[in-house]
Amino acid sequence: MLTHLSINSLTLVDQLELEFDPGMSVITGETGAGKSILLGALGLALGDRADSSLIAQGAKKAEVNATFDLANHDRALKWLKERALDEGEECILRRVVSNDGRSRAFINGSSINLGELRTLSEMLLDVHSQHEHQSLLKRETHRRLLDEFGGLGEVVTEVKARFQAAQTIRAALESRRQDAEEESARVQLLSYQADELEKLAVSPGETTELEREQKLLNSADDIQTRLQQALQLCQDDDEQSAASLVSRAVSLLAGIEDKSVQSVRDLLNTAKIQIEEAIHDLNATTDRFSADPARLNEVENRLSGIYEAARKHHVQPDELPALTEQIQSELHNILNAEEQLEEMQTQLDEAEAEYANMAEKLSQARRKTADLLQSEVTAALQDLGMSGAQFSASVVESEPHSHGINEIEFRIATIPGTEPGALSRIASGGELSRISLAIQVITATSSNTPTLIFDEVDVGVGGATAEVVGTLLRKLGATAQIVCVTHLPQVAAQGHHHYVVSKSTTSDSASTTVVKLNEEEKIDEIARMLGGVEKTEQSLAHAEKMLGSQKS
Repeated sequence: MLTHLSINSLTLVDQLELEFDPGMSVITGETGAGKSILLGALGLALGDRADSSLIAQGAKKAEVNATFDLANHDRALKWLKERALDEGEECILRRVVSNDGRSRAFINGSSINLGELRTLSEMLLDVHSQHEHQSLLKRETHRRLLDEFGGLGEVVTEVKARFQAAQTIRAALESRRQDAEEESARVQLLSYQADELEKLAVSPGETTELEREQKLLNSADDIQTRLQQALQLCQDDDEQSAASLVSRAVSLLAGIEDKSVQSVRDLLNTAKIQIEEAIHDLNATTDRFSADPARLNEVENRLSGIYEAARKHHVQPDELPALTEQIQSELHNILNAEEQLEEMQTQLDEAEAEYANMAEKLSQARRKTADLLQSEVTAALQDLGMSGAQFSASVVESEPHSHGINEIEFRIATIPGTEPGALSRIASGGELSRISLAIQVITATSSNTPTLIFDEVDVGVGGATAEVVGTLLRKLGATAQIVCVTHLPQVAAQGHHHYVVSKSTTSDSASTTVVKLNEEEKIDEIARMLGGVEKTEQSLAHAEKMLGSQKS
């Protein structure tokens, strides 16, 4: 629940610290006193839109802190722990708005984005507004309220996920069908290209190897001449060959007993051995480089075919093997399109069946929930002075959509014996306010949100009906924390805790303060609400009686 609210430099509030307790807290004050500022500050902490106009005059920034006790809120604690934002069972939401219009949000001191802040806020607090009866005319609101009342959130999420999964498969199937129709015209061309490239059968790296071989074959005569000349210079059958000259040098040094000469002689002997090995290798290599016109012609013809295919397909010669695989793969996909389409159709059928099963489960749950909701709202309407009114939550079959297979509509019959009709057609403005209040109070009883804010939802009611509204809200306060902004003394008297908002003005400034009242002060405030600015003995007595009745 909400335990503390801190406001600094926000609009007309310089600094304010408020403690909140379990049960029903009411907030009252004269018109224009600034009750909306209090809820606006709370909304800011929960992720509402912010701008620099919210900052108090002369301040550089505005700051709001909202502290919640999560001792019994496993869902919120789990969410915080998953993001490493948990700090025990207390959670502090902080929002800072700078005078340049920028804002920053924090959870337990860690900076987060507004999306994360709003996600957590929805788990902690729910706001019911006096303007909510306007959205009550929309069918999507009817569906949302019914599903929330029935606790059907998980099933709704599952239905939406399965609907989207089926939609994704359906879109892919349709795209594949269109592709198959377009690709069928390419079969002949691709078949010809695939056949041509398969016959050419260029292997990876083949072009480079052929070009190297072509270069060697073209230079075979020149290479062989050079090899033979090198061989002649090395062979020892010529007195001037390298082998003969080294042998002579070795002979000249023979018999000289000196270490340095011995070292030179060893080197020359090694050189002689290496020259002999070189002569052997030159003999073998010379045979390899004999001219081969037939092989040269074969290589050039092969390269010509490869170059021609590369030009035709606008690729580099070395890219032909990859192109061959690509064309073969595309041709295979086209020729097997029917098999692919059948497989995708099977997947779609399975996805649609899963969606249909889950949607039917949701539909049945909605019908049971609708029976309970219309019974409880109808009873609440009788208490709110709409005697004979009958509320109906209609659940009818519809075309499948992301929210299931139902269209849901709230209907009302304000005259006994008449058929329920659309809220916009049957209910007057005042009746719509009471219908909205009844629905909000009843659906709030099933809310998983521990703190519920009611912002002047009692507009349009008075007298005994107002007392009923207060009783309903106080009853809710037994299971949830209720914060209610009201202008009705009958509702205010039902609160476990009472806060008054007041505004003081001077010639050049204005400020808003909020004070928690003690029992005596509650009497004065209820008396003011009953009789206006001037309190009388009668209004004070009446106020004391109203408050006294809550203690019994």
